[in-house]
Amino acid sequence: MSVRYIDINADLGEGSGNDAAIMPYISSCNIACGGHAGSEESMRQTIKLARKHGTKVGAHPSFPDKDNFGRKVMSLTKSELTEAVLHQLQDFIAICESENEPLHHIKLHGALYNYTAEDGAASDAVVEAILATGIRPKLYVLHNSVLHRKAENLLPLEFEAFIDRRYTDEARLLSRSEPSAIINSPESAWKQLLMMIEEQVVESVSGKHVPIKANTYCVHGDHANSVSIITFIISRLKKHNIQLK
Repeated sequence: MSVRYIDINADLGEGSGNDAAIMPYISSCNIACGGHAGSEESMRQTIKLARKHGTKVGAHPSFPDKDNFGRKVMSLTKSELTEAVLHQLQDFIAICESENEPLHHIKLHGALYNYTAEDGAASDAVVEAILATGIRPKLYVLHNSVLHRKAENLLPLEFEAFIDRRYTDEARLLSRSEPSAIINSPESAWKQLLMMIEEQVVESVSGKHVPIKANTYCVHGDHANSVSIITFIISRLKKHNIQLK
């Protein structure tokens, strides 16, 4: 059997305290850049940690809402949202340049990730912000989302799925308000990842096998069991001829 290569990413630089334990086991990271979490110091430290482990560096912008950790939709105009995202990206890109570290990708955080999956104006705002930076990093998106369709002819895309979150029958993330939204068991997280890789489906919360397309898979750095989940997964990949790219 030939070796299959995947990307595993994690949301870091959010003050969880798990970054140093997670970084050696992932191939790309999404670094909070001041919207929901993060400061110049944390961005710089996380970029340096990524470079130490050869991990690709990405920006993780959000609604500008540290009070709610970027997990509530904010009522912003399209121009306000563009400005908020662009400001975060410009700050992050400036630090990347000062550290001589290329920006590999952008992945939205929390409520903004979910909102742009369904909302055209918000997706347009985000795409305009990225284009305004003058660079063309990859954009990690949910396959067949509104943001996917808005960005597909303008930016290189990587389709993302989640290792530690449950899905609806529509292949959308189950709301965090639902008690079963988070996968806490390393074994269950591994089972979900393997199914997504080998069968291109995910088992929804109702038990249906829903088609899913992805080539990068996320573990949340602020998850209470993130370290045990990622280390368990890495211990299983080789047995299935799967490697991080």
